[in-house]
Amino acid sequence: MLNNIRIVLVETAHPGNIGSVARAMKTMGLKHLYLVRPNLFPSQTADALASSAKDVLDNAVVVDALDDAIADCHIVMGTSTRSRTIPWPLLSPRELAEKARDEFNHTQVAILFGREQSGLTNEELHRCHFHVQIPANPEYSSLNIAAAVQVIAYELYFASLTESQPGSWDYPLATAKELEGFYTHLETVLINMDFLNPKAPRQLMTRLRRLFGRAQMDVMEVNILRGILAAVNNKL
Repeated sequence: MLNNIRIVLVETAHPGNIGSVARAMKTMGLKHLYLVRPNLFPSQTADALASSAKDVLDNAVVVDALDDAIADCHIVMGTSTRSRTIPWPLLSPRELAEKARDEFNHTQVAILFGREQSGLTNEELHRCHFHVQIPANPEYSSLNIAAAVQVIAYELYFASLTESQPGSWDYPLATAKELEGFYTHLETVLINMDFLNPKAPRQLMTRLRRLFGRAQMDVMEVNILRGILAAVNNKL
């Protein structure tokens, strides 16, 4: 289970936080770290704060875009500290860990953590199947990024102590890259059939992302839907 989980840090400003995250990960058996446009990495500060987890830093994957960090993942979860205008399926860290163990044990899972000051953008959160919030004191709920990773990593490790049995689903879940291809295809067809006005899109695609994200579609289901979209386009 733990080997299928990657921690993704988006535009981390302070290299010390990257080192502290690596240490938090290693103490709980996580080793896959992805960094999206870090402000400074590699860094001696990161190495120092990683302590004995420098191997996590040495193997970290640095990418220029979020797409590159999650393209081959089947489930994407984004941490968020505030409610959204359009509610999204929301998990606590314990619920996240139980899902990772029971439902996504044999799939690639990415857990996203945003910028120290502003977190993840709405667009980045729309790329996620689930949002994750850590319950905290409402009068002061701001957690350091390494502390947030530590909380979630602990729940994942604790859940992994009682591994679930392999599932029997007939096709693997669609990856983030496959889903993005579907959403692009869907948007194009909706525009072609005059259902979606690109000059006034409102929140249509956001709501459709939420709908299909809840379904957790497999590869065959995405292929069927894209076949339907292609047939609609041909008729048009």
